[in-house]
Amino acid sequence: MNRLLFAFASGLVFGLGLLASGMTNPAKVQGFLDLFGRWDPSLAFVMGGAVAVTSLGYALLRRRKTSLSGDAMGWATATAINRPLILGGVLFGAGWGIAGFCPGPAVVALGAGMSEAWIFCSAMLAGMALHDRPRA
Repeated sequence: MNRLLFAFASGLVFGLGLLASGMTNPAKVQGFLDLFGRWDPSLAFVMGGAVAVTSLGYALLRRRKTSLSGDAMGWATATAINRPLILGGVLFGAGWGIAGFCPGPAVVALGAGMSEAWIFCSAMLAGMALHDRPRA
């Protein structure tokens, strides 16, 4: 039960933060990414705040053997910058710039009833299915 409560609370806080910050508004996100046009720097403060809070959280949690819900801590171990990582980053960035959504805000926008999110989430699910398909 603890695990479900932590998951629900984390998702709720994350979703409300995305809504309050404007990260679920594609026009605002595209304005932030338009560096040479009508640039909107407000999301830089959102991202800076997120990086600061996350850095503090990592610093505190690195000393723990278990999470606050009692689960074992699972830290990423990959450190290589390779072709799949670069191609994935380029695809992610291009999709973010074109659609104005990334996965987290898109799911929150879908839940908030924003019709544009249906197209993005459908394409995202199709891409996930293609990625996970058996290879011959």
